[in-house]
Amino acid sequence: MFERLNTPQEAYNYKLGAALKMEQTVLDMLDKNADEAQDEHVRELFRHHQAETRQQIRNIEGAFAAFGWDVDTSPCPAIEGLEKEGKANARKADDALVDSLLLQGAAEVEHHEIAVYEGLIINARAMGRRDVVRLLEQNLEQERHTLREVQQAETQAAAAAPAA
Repeated sequence: MFERLNTPQEAYNYKLGAALKMEQTVLDMLDKNADEAQDEHVRELFRHHQAETRQQIRNIEGAFAAFGWDVDTSPCPAIEGLEKEGKANARKADDALVDSLLLQGAAEVEHHEIAVYEGLIINARAMGRRDVVRLLEQNLEQERHTLREVQQAETQAAAAAPAA
């Protein structure tokens, strides 16, 4: 682990490790969300994204390999905060609102993941690493697709929620 980031490569290694930690955390979150979801469609959405997330982890590990680096995680406090917020919201929610709140949290996570991948891709391009760009663009496209699916499901869940 780096005590101080002194080169673009060290900074990239650190951020790539944070992305790996992010996806590992998301994998656990998806499992819990699928268990808590009330609607079968919402449950399946989370389960499907678990499979994609496993592939995204392999792609990140492939990026480490492309650089010749050991696979290592770095802290990712942002995803830990989103996880904590999601847990707190789900605990407070009436069963009729759980899916809507889970989906809102999932959309927040997807936005964060998209921003992480956009930054990693920009910097991989700057280093001339097209091989890494290709791997991470796969992850970015999956995240964008998942965000659209989550937003569609969220719209349906919000419309189905009981009125005050």
